[in-house]
Amino acid sequence: MLKKEQNDLLTQTGPGTPMGDLFRRYWLPVLLKEELPEPGCEPVRVQLLSERMIAIRDTEGNYGLMDEFCAHRGVSLWFGRHEPGGIRCPYHGWKYRTDGQCVEVPSEPEGSKLCDRIKLKAYPLVERGDILWTYMGPPELQPPLPEFEFAMVPSSQRFTSKRIQESNWLQALEGGIDSSHVSWLHRDSLNSDPLFKGAAGNQYNLQDMRPVFEVVDSDDGLFVGVRRNAGPDKYYWRVTPWIVPYFTMVPPRGDHPIHGHFWVPIDDEHCWTWSFDYHARRDLTEHEVQAMRDGMGIHVKYVPGTFIPLQNKANNYLIDRQAQREGRTYSGVEGIGMQDASLQESMGPIQDRTREFLTSTDNGIVMMRRRLMRVIKEMQEGISPPALQPEAHHVRSAAVVIGRDEDFRVAAKDALRVQPDRGHASV
Repeated sequence: MLKKEQNDLLTQTGPGTPMGDLFRRYWLPVLLKEELPEPGCEPVRVQLLSERMIAIRDTEGNYGLMDEFCAHRGVSLWFGRHEPGGIRCPYHGWKYRTDGQCVEVPSEPEGSKLCDRIKLKAYPLVERGDILWTYMGPPELQPPLPEFEFAMVPSSQRFTSKRIQESNWLQALEGGIDSSHVSWLHRDSLNSDPLFKGAAGNQYNLQDMRPVFEVVDSDDGLFVGVRRNAGPDKYYWRVTPWIVPYFTMVPPRGDHPIHGHFWVPIDDEHCWTWSFDYHARRDLTEHEVQAMRDGMGIHVKYVPGTFIPLQNKANNYLIDRQAQREGRTYSGVEGIGMQDASLQESMGPIQDRTREFLTSTDNGIVMMRRRLMRVIKEMQEGISPPALQPEAHHVRSAAVVIGRDEDFRVAAKDALRVQPDRGHASV
């Protein structure tokens, strides 16, 4: 368990908080590229790390991310109108460039320099891999753009979605590195979901309900190794990488696309769950893409016109008790993504970790928390956090069957790094 002050340290991410300072050192996914589809399109309200902002694409096609509110009287610039070179507040006509600089205050006398002194807080907004990313930290410390493999393959080989989750980011992340729950919560989906079923490894998940965890530090986070029996002299290993602070990748199943997540705080009680699927060696099929759009795999269906899951807290996640009784869905909630989210949200907006009882299968979670606290302490001592450089992003998950006397760290070493000429190691 954690002490209250430790729980607060890891869950609070607003301006001036230690964890907020850590998140601000990384490029964060903000919007799908399709949310700002063309020059002069409608602005998008954005909230990240408890900061309210507005994302725009001006009439010249330049992206911008800035404070949502006009410096004059605090009007939301979501109501602003695009004009050449920026966006104009409709209340009194103050105009801003995409970098937040005020360029016109129409009420001022000719020759006034007032607007030169007015600049909204603004951050870069850059497209990579069909995602618009931002960096919210000190400009002089801005790292290179991320190079996670899913964002570097051709668009035809990937699919990305996002959804709002009504919980703190940390309990969502903890679900992402907890491989033991798969044998319970997702047991029926393993044999029915079109993005999971048919893989040989599924049966190892279902046959061995007592997984053994071996978690090892890496330079940039952790490798969470989980083994299950795979015969008299073999183990089935699933290895999940966690990259500080927010990235996980689900180990592969058969030739299905590979899944992964980013967990990005909106505020202390909500987060964005970004979900991606990709295949390193081929295009996604029409059937696979349609399944993702239909909310299969780790993706979800939406309330129309929003990124709010159709199954949500307000409607009890459309739980089907009859399906639960009949074993069609173990928890009664349909879909892997919402099976996870429903239980993570049920813990409350911020889980009270002073009351929990952890076991050996929670070792990945324990080590992740310790690593985050250590990284925060090192940052406060002037040491740069890990995983800022693109080389740290060249990581993969892996699923392998190896001899019981083999060390997964050795046997799967090459499989856990991006190999441009090879697909993922999968079972």
